[in-house]
Amino acid sequence: MTLTAEVKKITESKPFYAVAGAGDYAVEKLRELPEQIQKLQARRGELRETAKDIPVRAREYATTVQGKAEAVAKDFPNKAREYADTATTRFNELYNELAGRGRRIISKVSGEAALELEEVSKTADQTAGRKPSRARTTSKA
Repeated sequence: MTLTAEVKKITESKPFYAVAGAGDYAVEKLRELPEQIQKLQARRGELRETAKDIPVRAREYATTVQGKAEAVAKDFPNKAREYADTATTRFNELYNELAGRGRRIISKVSGEAALELEEVSKTADQTAGRKPSRARTTSKA
């Protein structure tokens, strides 16, 4: 199989599009990062106050946790199965969303690249159609 066929096979696969979609999503989230950092910095004082209350809340929670832990332990196998089923469904949905996003990004980029290639091709055709200038065509007789 030729290299071109191999590349085409890879670039038309769902995992390729999912990776492209994940990359696009990561870039989107990284662009939001400075704003998120500013929000956290603005809440610094509020977070310090909340952190002071943590030991008191932890003691209160510890007194009620034993009964809850026993109930959770009894339900754990069923809850774990439900969670695994839900997670599997959500991961499949996310995979499909990322693949769709990747397809859109690749189609957009491919379309732009095709237009650029067409423009370069037209320019090359126009250049090839011109007669060479005298400076380049001096011949020895």
